Amino acid sequence: MQILQREMEEMDKERRLKAIEEQKHADFAADFLEKQVTEEEIAIVRRLVANAVKAGKFEAMVYSFPSELCSDSGRAINSGDRDWPQTLQGKAKEFFDRYQTYGKPQGYKLKAMIINFPGGMPGDVGFFLNWAPDKA
Repeated sequence: MQILQREMEEMDKERRLKAIEEQKHADFAADFLEKQVTEEEIAIVRRLVANAVKAGKFEAMVYSFPSELCSDSGRAINSGDRDWPQTLQGKAKEFFDRYQTYGKPQGYKLKAMIINFPGGMPGDVGFFLNWAPDKA
């Protein structure tokens, strides 16, 4: 009886933790899809780039988000479709638009990649900003 009681308590604990994680994910998705990119988020991107430059690098991952927040769950990004920007939504689209307006004219390049594959399925998308000189 005690063993059964412990198993029930463990199952309840796991259920509560799963509910907390699901709520965190739902809150993130709502924020991602409904709110604007903040000045703080832009400052973080600038810091990431500055730190990479100081380290002698020419690329930095500046943003990531779950692929399920793309309109096609990240399939276009994963397959290298040139129209992948059309699948972006929310803050990812806003970041891409800001790149088009400010970064691209200054010579920066942006690529998107699936950065993990939990259970063999596309997980998170990473935006990588690159400032390497063009090869002659």
